Amino acid sequence: MPRAIRVHETGGADVLRWEESEVGEPGPGEVRLRHSAVGLNFIDTYHRTGLYPLPLPFVPGLEAAGVVEALGDGVTNLATGDRVAYGAGPLGAYCEARLMPAERLVRIPSGVNDDTAAAMMLQGMTVEYLLRRTYRVRPGDTILLHAAAGGVGLIACQWARHLGATVIGTVGSDEKAELARAHGCDHPVVYTRESFVDRVKELTGGRGVPVVYDSVGKDTFADSLECLAPRGLMVSFGQSSGSVPPFEAGVLSAKGSLFLTRPTLMHYVATRAELESSAAALFGVVADGHVKVEVRQTFPLADAAEAHRALEGRRTTGSTVLVP
Repeated sequence: MPRAIRVHETGGADVLRWEESEVGEPGPGEVRLRHSAVGLNFIDTYHRTGLYPLPLPFVPGLEAAGVVEALGDGVTNLATGDRVAYGAGPLGAYCEARLMPAERLVRIPSGVNDDTAAAMMLQGMTVEYLLRRTYRVRPGDTILLHAAAGGVGLIACQWARHLGATVIGTVGSDEKAELARAHGCDHPVVYTRESFVDRVKELTGGRGVPVVYDSVGKDTFADSLECLAPRGLMVSFGQSSGSVPPFEAGVLSAKGSLFLTRPTLMHYVATRAELESSAAALFGVVADGHVKVEVRQTFPLADAAEAHRALEGRRTTGSTVLVP
């Protein structure tokens, strides 16, 4: 019988349990999918800890790649044996096999292997909507990106460089600074020893940047606002350091009529057309060589708890894949 990681109670990484999981036949509009690789993302830890509450028990994970084993009635866009991937749920990717709505799957291009597909879908489509739709990065822009050596960060650095932007990126060590620089970050800032606010002001002649992409949350939010030019956009799309505390909305006007958004990928690929467009844009920049997606860590799916500890302990760079 296939197995899955299941969460019966929220908490630390030790709540992730490796259990048997029965998978039935696909219903109308569904396929049965055998996973070959599962993506690891910070949002998985938010679900595990209960920061983003979910009904218990549940199987975590929003991103994976695999092979279609069986088709339900009405599925005409896929065939058995197709290699497919998904990156925006539905929840339940930490498993060897599952049923999936066919409309949430996209075929993997022939030049992309399964590990890369599993590592790129959620993070890559996140970068797509951030750089092309939340704030449309243009040639000549200077942007600030936090966690520049992470999975989203390395993709974003490359894609922003391709779009003609200058990237200022925060990282936690010299090693991560070199990694970010090698992936298109023009100005890595090691936040443990220098102020990213001061560095942004220096690099922009005191003007600030038109957009900040912040997946860190509590620890960086206030200083990120200080980095924005008048009418700049604060994009808070994650909270790896904790939730942003409540603040007075008047702060946004006092600092230059700033804008604030808290977007999620699910709202940017909510329709089939949006999903296909985002995935096509991602596969396009990868195929053209503008973005290289590197799987820098792999763990057996059964050892998902150790993968979570590594991710939360900031011991990972780039993308991580769980192998069923």
